Amino acid sequence: MRKIRGWVFVYASLAVIFAPSLRSQEGGAQKQSTPTQAALARWNDIGNELITMGEDWPADKYTYRLNAKVRTFQEVLLHVAGTNYELLNRLSRRKVGDGRNDPAVSDYETKEQTVAFLKKSVADGAAEIQREGDAGVVKNIYDWIGYTEHMGEHYGLLVAYYRNNAIVPPASRPQK
Repeated sequence: MRKIRGWVFVYASLAVIFAPSLRSQEGGAQKQSTPTQAALARWNDIGNELITMGEDWPADKYTYRLNAKVRTFQEVLLHVAGTNYELLNRLSRRKVGDGRNDPAVSDYETKEQTVAFLKKSVADGAAEIQREGDAGVVKNIYDWIGYTEHMGEHYGLLVAYYRNNAIVPPASRPQK
């Protein structure tokens, strides 16, 4: 009985945590997503926001930092991608990508290399979510939530980089 209550708690928690992505409109009726679909939607949402920022930010400002005690714009993107791989290596129990917490800028010298690394980490994360399926996502839910939130926290930090340079972040621009 305790095991059943535990699963009910986990699924109820998923419903609350992933509420923005749990429902989709289908012919007027609402349909609940699976844990895999919900985790994948949140992971890709914030990952794609960061990728868009990486592509949008001027290459000559990749070394910009808010102050001497924080990472440069490029270092933030590298940190996010490296940390994504840290998670993927732990969950998959195999070597995937560059799992250093703070990969060296000298290993990703250009904007294009940095964005490609970030894109790959997001794509590899999405693939791992799909590989795990519902049971794996539920088993590792705290990891998926935590690392997705980690990306979100750095997204917020990069918004400050934009605002401090009088640039409107991509997500805040009027939609065409």
